[in-house]
Amino acid sequence: MRAAIYFAIAETLEKFRKKEISPVELVRAHLNRIRELQPKLNAFVHLDGESALARAQQAEAKLLRGEPLGTLGGIPLSIKSNIDVAGWPCPAGSLLRKDYVPATDAVVVSRLEAAGAILLGNSNVPEYLMAYETDNCLSGKTSNPWNLNYSAGGSSGGEAAAIASGCSMGGVGSDGGGSIRTPAHFSGICGLKPTPGRIAAGGHFPPGAGAFGWIGVVGPMARTVADLRAMFHAMAGGPDAGDALSSPVPVREILPDVLQDLRIGVLENAELGRATPETISAARGGVQTLAGLGYRVEPITLKGLDRALELWWFFFGPVIAGLIQESAQGQETLLSPMLREYLQITLSEPAVTLKSFMEACAARDHVRADILRQMRDVPILISPVSTAPAFRHGEGTYRTGDPHNYRDTMKYCQWLNLAGFPGLSIPFGRSPEGLPINLQLIGRPHEEELLLAVGESLERARGPWQAPPI
Repeated sequence: MRAAIYFAIAETLEKFRKKEISPVELVRAHLNRIRELQPKLNAFVHLDGESALARAQQAEAKLLRGEPLGTLGGIPLSIKSNIDVAGWPCPAGSLLRKDYVPATDAVVVSRLEAAGAILLGNSNVPEYLMAYETDNCLSGKTSNPWNLNYSAGGSSGGEAAAIASGCSMGGVGSDGGGSIRTPAHFSGICGLKPTPGRIAAGGHFPPGAGAFGWIGVVGPMARTVADLRAMFHAMAGGPDAGDALSSPVPVREILPDVLQDLRIGVLENAELGRATPETISAARGGVQTLAGLGYRVEPITLKGLDRALELWWFFFGPVIAGLIQESAQGQETLLSPMLREYLQITLSEPAVTLKSFMEACAARDHVRADILRQMRDVPILISPVSTAPAFRHGEGTYRTGDPHNYRDTMKYCQWLNLAGFPGLSIPFGRSPEGLPINLQLIGRPHEEELLLAVGESLERARGPWQAPPI
């Protein structure tokens, strides 16, 4: 059963059909893997093995009766612990929410279960999701399955560690500035940050209402792009009354002729930061591979990314910090050191006013439109995910000048959240220390299917996904 924990989704469904493995056997294999690795990785916050086995037994009974299982029937998945699952603790890494247990499922959870997925448990996050390292005062830190001395990233770090290590076949993360793409990069898996509204975000904490709907989105994480696509099809199920940005964009199929002579821009903006030599080497390898596949690859420098980064920080920094400060008033001693550092730095900046907020909202729309015009004939871009691979535990900070300062190392991700563009993180290299290095493919809004199709072609050319040494 050890090999079964690394099956792909399509492969698993075929093995179910041929009765080479059963849903119960697969779920048990994953629960055993979680029990084996939880003391080392600390990827999970809550495990619901009894319910998972009961659902697996239901799926197995359907198979025996010859009934269809669904597009994700019998597939064991995990959920980030800031997304509502009825009856499960949903603390978002905070002592202030340790007793919160939702009564209803988030829409994305309902859609996955309707497709037959089996939820194993929910995964660790930094407090209120506000860091690129998963560590908090409630459930501790999550380690990287490639090297336990390193971070698995954040804020979807528990998800990334669980999926990379074979504790889960895939999962649901969320992304407000790289929080799906960066943990995927640190842990060597794939992650999709979708267009705002493409996947319903109701039941996510913090809520994405108003101006924040553009910043934070919910998306799938898995080991391969093909698995991401399978999950995306189940998750992108149409509009949701609880998500004002949700849109009835149907999932479409990308035919091979669409990819012929497709133009791909190699993002060369200096303001995104200076990447490490191994990161540059991986990016060049990805560019050469795409060119070898017949894509029209050409350099591109986008105007306006510096302004996009400034605006992203305005919303992610001072605006959100003010809301957190207000909600935590009188309970500041319960906050994690990382969250206190974030608040200290952001709240030292000029106070947010109604005028500055409204001006930033308008500027965001103008920046987004300008970038879209520049991508009119270049529908896909390629760039690094971060300037460097995973850092050691405790090295990530918000302090200006530190080598692993989040605002500097994650700029390749952050501007997409301001503009509302989809981004795909895909493994494509290793550092001298053996840590994964991912590439980022960037698409235009509501063109996730094209992004995934290009990603799958790059993945096939790269070769099979490699499991971590753990």
